[in-house]
Amino acid sequence: MPASNHHPLSAMNRPFVRTSAAALVAAAVLGACASASAPTSDTAAAAAAGAASAPFGNGPVATEGPLDRLPYTPSLDTAAMDRTADPCEDLYQYACGGWMAANPIPPDQARWSVYAKMANENQRYLWGVLDKLSAADPARSANQARMGDYFAACMDEPAADQQGLAPLRPLLSRIEALKDRRELPALLAALHLATNNERVLFRFTSGQDMKDSTKVIAFAYAGGLSLPDREYYFKDDEKSRQLRDQFVAHVARSFELLGDAPAAAQAQARRVMALETALAQASLGRVDKRDPYKSFHPMKAAGLQALTPGFDWTAYQRALGLDPAKSFNVTEPAFFKAMAKELARRDPAELRDYLRWQLLSSQAPTLAAPVVQANFEFFGQTLQGVPQNKARWKRCVELVDAQLGEALGQEFVARNFSPDLKDKTLTMTRQIEEAMAARINSLSWMSETTKKRAQEKLHAIVNKVGYPDRWRDYSSLTVARDDFAGNVMRGNAFELKRQLAKIGKPLDRGEWGMTPQTVNAYYDAQMNDINFPAGVLQPPLFDPRMDDAPNYGNTGGTIGHELIHGFDDEGRQFDAKGNLRDWWTKKDGKAFEQRAACVSKQYAQYVVVDDIRINSKLTLGEDLADLGGLVLAHAAWKAQIADMKQAPADADGLTPEQRFFVGFAQWDCSHARPEYARVHALTDPHSPGRYRINGVAVNMPEFEQAFRCKPGQKMVKPDAERCRVW
Repeated sequence: MPASNHHPLSAMNRPFVRTSAAALVAAAVLGACASASAPTSDTAAAAAAGAASAPFGNGPVATEGPLDRLPYTPSLDTAAMDRTADPCEDLYQYACGGWMAANPIPPDQARWSVYAKMANENQRYLWGVLDKLSAADPARSANQARMGDYFAACMDEPAADQQGLAPLRPLLSRIEALKDRRELPALLAALHLATNNERVLFRFTSGQDMKDSTKVIAFAYAGGLSLPDREYYFKDDEKSRQLRDQFVAHVARSFELLGDAPAAAQAQARRVMALETALAQASLGRVDKRDPYKSFHPMKAAGLQALTPGFDWTAYQRALGLDPAKSFNVTEPAFFKAMAKELARRDPAELRDYLRWQLLSSQAPTLAAPVVQANFEFFGQTLQGVPQNKARWKRCVELVDAQLGEALGQEFVARNFSPDLKDKTLTMTRQIEEAMAARINSLSWMSETTKKRAQEKLHAIVNKVGYPDRWRDYSSLTVARDDFAGNVMRGNAFELKRQLAKIGKPLDRGEWGMTPQTVNAYYDAQMNDINFPAGVLQPPLFDPRMDDAPNYGNTGGTIGHELIHGFDDEGRQFDAKGNLRDWWTKKDGKAFEQRAACVSKQYAQYVVVDDIRINSKLTLGEDLADLGGLVLAHAAWKAQIADMKQAPADADGLTPEQRFFVGFAQWDCSHARPEYARVHALTDPHSPGRYRINGVAVNMPEFEQAFRCKPGQKMVKPDAERCRVW
């Protein structure tokens, strides 16, 4: 997502994984490939939420063209159902079986879903917008010209082929000139500005102080890895060992593309792997990163410098164009200590090889076809099982979205988002908040003291709907119609400088972390706000033509999901002001943990792929939000229809209650390639789609009653075994 400089837990969302602007750019240029060191979000690639539940065959190679308008699909699609299935045995198959049969995974995707299909349609629509803007029309506004020229440069594949490695030559020359470690801070600053990602040793940006959310301070994040997770460097099963060998072979091939001899390339690749393994050894795992206290290590400049005695942070910051910061949060001190040791003990030639690799790999998809293909063959085909790279227009649309996203958002909103739609969303949100307030008051396990604080936090939540009140200013970003790779690097530098400029400045609470056209939503724990972009408030997710039941099951469930993130196992550790503070009594905290453990135990039994089960410690926050969110959505829907003069009628052979649950289930109709499912199991905090649906419904007696399920059926739990937190 284009602009997240917050701690990872600040961005908790329903369908996808939110990433930094840099990760989004990486996702866009990599096409179907995995992001450098984290799974990408579906705003840029495919939605990250599920193992396959249908054949893994490729869909047809469709000839796609730009769209003049967004297509319509109802929020409850009876054609997507499999009425031969028994919902009391498998709600997911009943609601989504027809969709999975009719929607095989396209050859350029790792996973396909309702969200991914909708995002693809959005991209085709934006393609139409950008294609028109790419004509050199003097009537274009300044932002329209930037977007159109950026898109035109990106689409010019022959020019990229002709350029070859030329766009990287200045930086490659600086790397080759590195002889003294004292030159490293300035060189890293140049590489970070060009790539704006965490691949080159670490990431340095801004973020809210976890103890005082009104302050913006400097953040130093661990990085330096190319594979999706630290576990890829250490798992000892056959598939993992084979993947490491394939990775080393890919790195060696990349060095050959830089002009190195095969034997030298092999040796250099092994050294890159050794350095990355050492960095991975010192890195936190994903479950540990879910604990905000393990990533909160405030310190002054002297403390940061003491961690890395051989690396001059003042020189690094000055090379970024900054006055040195006074306050820092170092997310992983042990990592930076280990990094300093590796920098001190390794020969400068090894560091040069590592930096050359990370630069080429980060920017590979902006270069000539052989580099693009080599990059895709590992990160797309090998890692995720994707047969073919995305069409160039898709990658170019994603890049414009990543680097000029709010300018593109203005075009999207003007055509697709009305005040009436915003009002309807806010009404539903208020109803769900009222349901949450009632739930808090009714909890038998929570004391009055904690209830009061929970209500304070609930009432402090800010709801952002559609698009930001103030649009981002891109006037300082230079775009050239004949310089694709240069545009990407200037876009990276623009975004990193924009983030760094926030250090020491008043917090902008109006800023969004997603573009308006994004098919997603998120809750930010430090802002204590919920964000619903215009892109997610379109059919089939929110359907003004449809009756209330499926809309509350779908979009209502999303709203409830995001709200619950403020009270899940991570979000509950932040108070109403977004500060990391324990506002729970010890007894109430333990009572919460006991109830959350029921959900964790349930999801730990589910198989993702092969013999790999869900890591429910990683997915707990999302699982809690899925369950609690639908409970709130159901209560809000019942309140909505209670005042109706005429009760809702049956439709399509379904009662209103059944329509609520089918509408809910159809938001995540999906399937995935087995290679992707393995990556997902290690890296994604969301459970697979089937379990995000069945795992929720099995805990709701309202579902059992709606379909008249009987004891002994798979979707029926005894009351004593049902999990319920909120």
